[in-house]
Amino acid sequence: MDVLYSGSLKEGHPFYIRRLYLEDLEAILHVQKEILHVLDNPSSLSSLSKKEYEYILTGGGKMVGVFADGWLVAFRALLVPGADEEHLGSDVGLDSTELGSVIYQEISNVSPRYRGHRLQKIMAEVLMEQLRKEDYKYVCATVAPFNIASLKDKFAQQMEIAALKKKYGGLLRYVFVKQLHREGEERKEEQFIPMQDTKSQQDLLEDGWRGTDISGGPDGWLVRYCK
Repeated sequence: MDVLYSGSLKEGHPFYIRRLYLEDLEAILHVQKEILHVLDNPSSLSSLSKKEYEYILTGGGKMVGVFADGWLVAFRALLVPGADEEHLGSDVGLDSTELGSVIYQEISNVSPRYRGHRLQKIMAEVLMEQLRKEDYKYVCATVAPFNIASLKDKFAQQMEIAALKKKYGGLLRYVFVKQLHREGEERKEEQFIPMQDTKSQQDLLEDGWRGTDISGGPDGWLVRYCK
């Protein structure tokens, strides 16, 4: 067993992270079912089908899982997009010759019984470290405006908003990108735009600004843009 990371939960219980394979599929589906069971609105979770997991686990991406108390309790997945008609690399301004070096952040789930241990963040760090050893140059992802937990997750990984547009049949989404083998750029200008002001954000993004953080205040959520 190739352990990629090991640590302890807050109560002192040990856990470890390893890559997941097809034989882990039933355990993955069990964790997803646990999460759906406790949601007031199950449609708010972008769950994957058994077939989609099989694709990732058989070479169409990468998955890592957290094991504690003898069970899989969390997992995180990356997807190799292939010939995607709505390729996120195109959305963030990459040349067509670079699209093959893009991988997507696909899904991250933690069992309700094991939340509050920073497992999403740790899994993200483990996956990013694995990607740095391979030929991928960019990680992309989409997040809906006002999905604050997912937005914070992406910014914690130093991913940046590079586009705000309709995807997947007309759903408004932030498109995030991170270049894996380059340090962050120094930027001298910044603006804070209300998250609900779609047009102002799109204008800044068209002009080369990048979204780098969010903050909450009495007037709602603001997105920090830098250039």
